[in-house]
Amino acid sequence: MRSAWYSLAPGGWRDYVTLLHPPYTLWHLSYVVIGAAIAPEWRPGRLGLALAAFFLGLGVGAHALDELQGRPLGTRISARVLVALAAASIAGAITLGIYAALAYDLWLLAFVALGGFLVCAYNLEWFGGRLHGDPWFSLAWGALPLLTAYLNAAERIRGAALVAAGFAALLSHAQRLLSTPVRRVRRKIASVAGEVEMRDGRTEALGAADLVAAPEAALRALAAAVVLLAVSLVLVRVT
Repeated sequence: MRSAWYSLAPGGWRDYVTLLHPPYTLWHLSYVVIGAAIAPEWRPGRLGLALAAFFLGLGVGAHALDELQGRPLGTRISARVLVALAAASIAGAITLGIYAALAYDLWLLAFVALGGFLVCAYNLEWFGGRLHGDPWFSLAWGALPLLTAYLNAAERIRGAALVAAGFAALLSHAQRLLSTPVRRVRRKIASVAGEVEMRDGRTEALGAADLVAAPEAALRALAAAVVLLAVSLVLVRVT
């Protein structure tokens, strides 16, 4: 069984595609788009800057650090390359964040500092892994991207942004509730054997594929839904 439902066969360029976790990276970049789209003014240039920063920090840097911790995706990318990818991408994200703060609003520096800290603390499991849990994931991958993009565009935080951040945090929490048992089956369990007995006496075989089918279908639907929501909000602003 593959390490993730979206992972490609290991080796070469396919490892780098898998490393990006494409559906989840698009999911969390959608929060950036949503944050910018609900701001009072539509500022696509600032949105592009925020998307670039979060793609580097979360899409590349965080996932490279995560792959260093036990090779959960089973890629063949060398540790040296993973370290270089993580360092360059996180440094690039922080640089873009500092530029935006100096250009638009100095309060962004607090968000840049928090994001830089969380991407390392979460994925490298600092402090004995105390920050490697569902609440911190919901903050770092859900609420923070949306609030940062909103502040970047609006230069202030309003109530609507906080409510939207709650939406992003809860949806990210739902993602974790679905994905955690799936990862356990795919990456830690060697085999599953058993059967389900129906009330009418019939039995059906039970395997690993049965355990992951429903939650993964839900994850696919949620990833597509949040991307479509982001696209719809952009269309509202530009048409």
